[in-house]
Amino acid sequence: MIKALQLLQYDVQEDQELINPINHQHEKVKVDVSIGNDIGFRLNNNGEYELVADIQTWNQSIPPERLIEKVTQQYARMTVHNQVKEMGFKVDEEWEMDDNSIELTVSRWI
Repeated sequence: MIKALQLLQYDVQEDQELINPINHQHEKVKVDVSIGNDIGFRLNNNGEYELVADIQTWNQSIPPERLIEKVTQQYARMTVHNQVKEMGFKVDEEWEMDDNSIELTVSRWI
């Protein structure tokens, strides 16, 4: 998660408390990873990261759903690259398609 956010050029902080991200009671909410004072992610009981933010005061250039898609896509890209390397392949080419899918060409010498 952290590496995916960094590759998307976010300033990532770990183990932070966000002030007032969910309601207006000025409560602090602990998050595992934050990308600002009001947006973070916490690991749930299923081992998945959840977005923690106040959607009503969202002021990012992209909607929350698109942020989650971009982070998920970057994480998947990193996972595929790591698996390819572990299997002895190298990435020759990579394209991001108009529909935001990613296409890779990989090769290895045998």
